[in-house]
Amino acid sequence: MFAKDITNEEIKDYPLTQFPGKVFLVDTQKKVEYYFPLLKDQPIIGIDTETRPSFKKGVINSVSLLQLSTSSQAFLFRLNIIGLPNQLIEIFENQDIKKIGLALKDDLAILKRLNKFKPETFIDLQNYVKAFGIESKSLKKIMAIVFQQRISKSQQVTNWDRPELTEAQQIYAATDAWACLQIYKRLNNLL
Repeated sequence: MFAKDITNEEIKDYPLTQFPGKVFLVDTQKKVEYYFPLLKDQPIIGIDTETRPSFKKGVINSVSLLQLSTSSQAFLFRLNIIGLPNQLIEIFENQDIKKIGLALKDDLAILKRLNKFKPETFIDLQNYVKAFGIESKSLKKIMAIVFQQRISKSQQVTNWDRPELTEAQQIYAATDAWACLQIYKRLNNLL
């Protein structure tokens, strides 16, 4: 039904897609409290993180941004400014909310350094797609295989700690979490 893998050459001719909804930048505790009710009752959300890249061997920066996405809203939490609030821990530990991401082991390990929590109902697409014969591990390739669309990765190695995130960074970050959610929903509907 789906290709096992796809080349970057094949992907380049696919139409570009990006998060189509509203992006909310969350950089104060007051905004966390304001937006938390919109997330806490969601049955399923996409999740991703961004970290300022390090170009020095052995240097690993702390996570800068946490993205949580529904189909129409993306919430970008500036963890480098607000830390990891307890409201987010509540979502991470809620068994009734499915959190869909890619390569979650690393993201969860980094997040646990900021605030301890017990992850519940996290679904890693790298494992999930195997049941559909997909062997690709990258979000860009999985999105192309499942939707015949490409997502841009041009903002991936930008400075996520900068005082103001650019619109391009915000769209990129929202798209990654949203894409995880869309892939899961499409595949889950096939079961």
